[in-house]
Amino acid sequence: MKRLNTNLLVLAASTVLAGMTTGAAPYKAGMAAPTKDAALHMAMRKLWSDHVLWTRQYIVSAALDDPSAKSASVRLLRNQDDIGNAIVPYYGAAAGAKLADLLRQHILIAVDLVGAAKAGDKAKQDAADKRWHANAEDIAEFLSKANPNWPKATLVDMLNRHLALTTREAVDRLTKNWDDDVPNFDNVFSQAMMMADALSDGIVKQFPAKF
Repeated sequence: MKRLNTNLLVLAASTVLAGMTTGAAPYKAGMAAPTKDAALHMAMRKLWSDHVLWTRQYIVSAALDDPSAKSASVRLLRNQDDIGNAIVPYYGAAAGAKLADLLRQHILIAVDLVGAAKAGDKAKQDAADKRWHANAEDIAEFLSKANPNWPKATLVDMLNRHLALTTREAVDRLTKNWDDDVPNFDNVFSQAMMMADALSDGIVKQFPAKF
């Protein structure tokens, strides 16, 4: 019962946070529709909030050996397809599928890393971490070639920061470091919103006629 309650609390918090990602009141009938620029930023923030919120749910469930971890991982992988689909209107279906594949690798490696850390297998954890960073390099390479407003070095720095914060998040959970667990996730969430905005800003600059 304790494990179930923990998961429900995290999921409830995730739902609340997802509704707060834009920092604006929800759209209602009769209100002026958001500009195309604002709509893209809101949509991208929602996608990346889902990314870190479902990652957290997976970490929490996996740390507790809760069977809900499997469902969380399935939902998390679907989010990578959603992010890939988000760039299709600008870069085409092939590019969207490529990004989704790279991001799915990112998640599958993260699952391996969490599993190795939980088992105390340092060698496997280090190997997974090496693959994780190589995958981040691949994502940065792909995106930088698609959009000159996304310099590779900047993307690598952002993605490596994301990996470092997510690793700390997993370690906090596995070591029961509750004092740092919440503020560290705040950092994960804030950094993800920064990445989302950077991606949106780059698209708007590259395709001004669409906005």
